[in-house]
Amino acid sequence: MTRIGILGAGRVGANLAGKLSAAGHHVTLGVRNPEETAAPAEGIGPGVSFADQRTTARTADIVINATPGGSTLDRLTDLRAELAGKILVDVSNATLDAGDGLPGALCYPGSSLAEQLQALLPDTRVVKTLNTMLFMVMTAPETLATPPTVYVSGDDEHAKKTVTGLLGDLGWQPAWIEDLGDITTARATEAMILVVPHILRRHGFQPFAVSLAR
Repeated sequence: MTRIGILGAGRVGANLAGKLSAAGHHVTLGVRNPEETAAPAEGIGPGVSFADQRTTARTADIVINATPGGSTLDRLTDLRAELAGKILVDVSNATLDAGDGLPGALCYPGSSLAEQLQALLPDTRVVKTLNTMLFMVMTAPETLATPPTVYVSGDDEHAKKTVTGLLGDLGWQPAWIEDLGDITTARATEAMILVVPHILRRHGFQPFAVSLAR
C-alpha cells in the first residue's frame, strides 16, 4: 500500500482517488476546505480521506497534481518543502480558455507545464502522464473500443517505473504504456491537448484518448 496524495478534488482527482483506493492504496484528497468537501464527496469511497493541500503533500509518498494547469505553478511552488523528495505525477494541461470553457492555446509554448514544475521543484521527481485523454478513460482504459495509449515523461527512471506500476493499478496494460523519455518530451504530449476542443465540439463529451496506432 502506497500513501498517495491527490491535489485537487474535481472530476479528475475524485476519479483517480476512487480507483487508487479500490486498488489498496491509502489516498488523501488535498482540498482548500476539507470539512466542507468531505460531506458531498463521500461517494468516492470509504478509503479516501481529506486534508488541506499542504498536509496532503507532506504526508504522501506520491503526489498527483490534478489542479487546474493554469494555476498549478503558483500552487505547487508554494509546496516546495512538502514536495521535496517526493514523486510528483502531473496529469494537468496548462491552457488558456478558448472562450467556451474548452482548452485554447498553450500557456507554455516551446516548453511544458511539466518542465516548468521540474525546474521550480528541483528536489522533486516529476513524471508527466494521463494528460492525453478525458478523465473517465484514466481509470477505465479498457472501455474504449480501440486499445488506448498512455504516455510517460520524466528524468528519473525509478520514478517512472513507480508511476508505471500505478498505471497498472488504474487498468493500463503494459502494451498501452509508452515511455517517451525525459521530461522535455512532455511538451509533445501537452501539445496534444490542442486537438481536444475540436473533437469535443464535433462529437460531444464522449470518452477518447489521443493514442498511438501500430
